[in-house]
Amino acid sequence: MCVRVFLADDAEVMRNAIRRLLSGREDITVVGEASNIRETIQKAAELHPDLIILDVGMPEKDCIAPTKAKGLLNGAKILAITLGADDVEEELLQGVGAAKLLDKMYLYDQLIPAILELAPAVTSVLPAEFLGGRFDH
Repeated sequence: MCVRVFLADDAEVMRNAIRRLLSGREDITVVGEASNIRETIQKAAELHPDLIILDVGMPEKDCIAPTKAKGLLNGAKILAITLGADDVEEELLQGVGAAKLLDKMYLYDQLIPAILELAPAVTSVLPAEFLGGRFDH
């Protein structure tokens, strides 16, 4: 099974960087992207991602929490990203209903572990021998 991820950031360069970072993964698939909140809500409702990577610096972010509360995001978890996470951003994190907040400066090292942490039901595509198990023939 694969984690279905949706990218929501108003900076195309950031969406491209995240897509490239995730492109080599067999256990994570980018199913869509948007450059604003309204488009995020619309497309996420259509595409049913498991996780939305959301830039909390985008305008109209206050629309996300009520949308999530109404079930319009189909249970997708929100992984918030921002530049320079601090105490003020923690308030934003709660305001958008995000499960986790990452600083964009550290996405290269932290994004994939955060995605896998928020989607624990997804099984790894590594062979059992790499997970400490054995193949049964």
